[in-house]
Amino acid sequence: MAAVSYVGPDFEPPRPPRHPLRAPLTVAVAALVPGALVGWLVWQAVGDDDREGSAAQTSASASGSASPGAPEDGEERPDGGAGRAGGEEPRTSPPASASRPAASGPLRGKVVVVDPGHNPGNFRHPSDISRTVDIGTNRKECDTTGTSTNDGYTEAEFTLDVSRRLRTILEKEGATVKFTQDGDRPWGPCVDERAEIGNEAEADAVVSVHADGSAAGNRGFHVILPGPVHSGAADTRPVVDSSRALGERIAGGFLRVTGSPPSNYIGGGTGIDVRKDLGGLNLSTVPKVFIECGNMRDSKDSAQLTSGAWRQKAAQGISEGIVSFLRG
Repeated sequence: MAAVSYVGPDFEPPRPPRHPLRAPLTVAVAALVPGALVGWLVWQAVGDDDREGSAAQTSASASGSASPGAPEDGEERPDGGAGRAGGEEPRTSPPASASRPAASGPLRGKVVVVDPGHNPGNFRHPSDISRTVDIGTNRKECDTTGTSTNDGYTEAEFTLDVSRRLRTILEKEGATVKFTQDGDRPWGPCVDERAEIGNEAEADAVVSVHADGSAAGNRGFHVILPGPVHSGAADTRPVVDSSRALGERIAGGFLRVTGSPPSNYIGGGTGIDVRKDLGGLNLSTVPKVFIECGNMRDSKDSAQLTSGAWRQKAAQGISEGIVSFLRG
């Protein structure tokens, strides 16, 4: 396969907002009032701060932009999935969680669907995720549990954490971000439903976040692109080229920001792999790619994947690729 030329914009990481301190005001006011009121004013100021802190924490929690959560993939090269085939799986939550569109930003008006691979609860529902769904070319398992590091850090936990970090960055750029799942449902969705969520959102870009479970010594990331498929319910022909453009931009951003090498075992050193057997890609009618951020079973890769600082870089690298693609 020919080497890929990676391109993409410089991209500054988001900076946390600065919060004003009320302590100087409390001291100044206390110095001006009679001694009998000092204790009451200090108590009032501290009480206000505590209440504001609680409200801020509640708001941050509601935004869903913080904590990780989830399990992993039992296959070495898993498909991320979605499914509502033939009266299966009643939904216990909306099909996708959407962010509020930002007031401004270069991605204002753009819709990005982020697909965190697998679900923390999949392992509790083996019969549900093992049933098969139609992916156009054949039938395949609804989903898998995902893989994990040798120390038990699961792929599903990793994918949710990176996806939430990615959402925060993209929202700051003005995009509307939807998730296929946010750890808010018992299991799934299946691969066909995951594709359906992106299609129904008429997404400008869809990225499915994963980590691989290959042999030790196999290192690096790779981005999976849809191959040309026209079979049954699947027809990727209209989105093959746009998906390649999206995937190459993401590969370039990921390489540049994380410093992680392209896979040494898939893609011939390009970091790009084309497949026709993944339902999440086969059934997509919008530009979509998968990214395997590293190999959880390799000690060097797993040291990165388990690092919060590195996961922030991973999210930043993916976002750079998305921004570059959407801005043209």
